[in-house]
Amino acid sequence: MAENDGYQAFRLLLEELYRERTLRFFKGGQAIPLRGQDVWIVYRGIIQVVTLQPTGDEVLLGLLGPLMPLSRGLTLLEPYQAMALTNVDLLRLSYEEIQASPKLLREVNAQMARRLRQTEALLALAGKRLVIDRLQGFLYLLAHEFGQPTPQGMRIDVRLTHQQFANALGTTRVTVTRFLGELRERGLIDIGPDRRIYLREMRQLAAASCF
Repeated sequence: MAENDGYQAFRLLLEELYRERTLRFFKGGQAIPLRGQDVWIVYRGIIQVVTLQPTGDEVLLGLLGPLMPLSRGLTLLEPYQAMALTNVDLLRLSYEEIQASPKLLREVNAQMARRLRQTEALLALAGKRLVIDRLQGFLYLLAHEFGQPTPQGMRIDVRLTHQQFANALGTTRVTVTRFLGELRERGLIDIGPDRRIYLREMRQLAAASCF
């Protein structure tokens, strides 16, 4: 089964099991409450998960897209914070509900594996010495997770500030701005009227990635 088909199967399963349950809506920029052993399933939108350094600097732990699970019980990190990057709809489940349904458990585990792959890619990028290589690899990762093909190139359907890029890459906002400009001058990326990033040369960007 293709990956997109798998997403559709999971979505249909959620609709079948929880047709009467109300989704919880959060606006972009709003903190997501993480309580006990509850599990949020991202139904629509994108969530940023971070921890904080003693200096107060944020460290990006992941970007959660549709059907990915989010729970305080899935980490040992403290602090562990989640924020809606876009408007999001979330479905709240309990561990008991997940354990009671073999189909649901299988799908949630598949999405946890997806999160693990993303986390490993972020860790591998962090080990690259050159910031521009980390930036190119991160753009490729975003396109892999949240990209949509268009005539202008692969559009990344998540808008991050330059500071958020800097937090993810362990560098400064000024450095991110400079290197994004350099990639644009080289024709590897473009910025559309919607302020989204379009990747025009996926093969060259892929060379800097780790997967």
